[in-house]
Amino acid sequence: MSKLTLKDLFEAKGKRHLTQVFVRTPNEAAACEEAGIDMLVAAELHDGQSSDYVGIRKAAPNTFLTIGLAVNTYANHADVMRNAYRLMGVGADTLYCGYGIPTIKALADEYVPVVGHVGLVPYRNSWHGGMKAVGKTAAEAIRVWELTKQYEDAGAVGVEMEVVPAQVATEISKCTKMLIIGMGAGVNCDVQYLFATDILGDNEGHVPRHSKVYRDFKSEYHRLHRESVAAFEEFRSDVLTGAYPAPQNDVSIDKRELSNFLKAIKLSR
Repeated sequence: MSKLTLKDLFEAKGKRHLTQVFVRTPNEAAACEEAGIDMLVAAELHDGQSSDYVGIRKAAPNTFLTIGLAVNTYANHADVMRNAYRLMGVGADTLYCGYGIPTIKALADEYVPVVGHVGLVPYRNSWHGGMKAVGKTAAEAIRVWELTKQYEDAGAVGVEMEVVPAQVATEISKCTKMLIIGMGAGVNCDVQYLFATDILGDNEGHVPRHSKVYRDFKSEYHRLHRESVAAFEEFRSDVLTGAYPAPQNDVSIDKRELSNFLKAIKLSR
């Protein structure tokens, strides 16, 4: 398939729903591309290190890729801009930016496509009283709408709308030209977004209500771990008992060559 462009994404708004998955590894990215997922998300990490977004880009060259700028890492617009260009240089099609509206505008003014975040923003959850839905009162819903419009006015191409009542998300989606990327925000968002860890069922922590688990990789990983332990134990036992290496594991040498070798080392002693 050919990679979607921003123009394609905007033209799809109101016509067909798109899919987006947060991936952690190149293998997950490759599987998403083979499955026809429209959009991927990878991220910088907060400790100054990075996830393998270069490998992810290579594994899924034909899938639209958003890379998230690490939150609470950069001190000013210049730092953000420098790293934005670096991430665009490794193949990002858009950037997720959790910084303020002025930073969003600074990026957009330089033609860097950027996505914001409204509703439940985990690293800002204290403002809303914790990890819970946002927009269940008229005042909260109006604030979600106002912030969405601020992102649009700043030049963002879209916003992730997380854990917002479906009715609120539906109306906001109708009133903006941006892409509304829904995570727990109902069926009428332009893009439906889930994390690979939840889809595959290997999440060791809390599985959010809005997620859907499609496979049970956690049990499979546990099974493979026990199989790994058993295999390593068998290898160790074979070494201790002399069962490994067996003759079929060895390389042989011609008798004449062996004799010449033994003579040579005897003379060198």
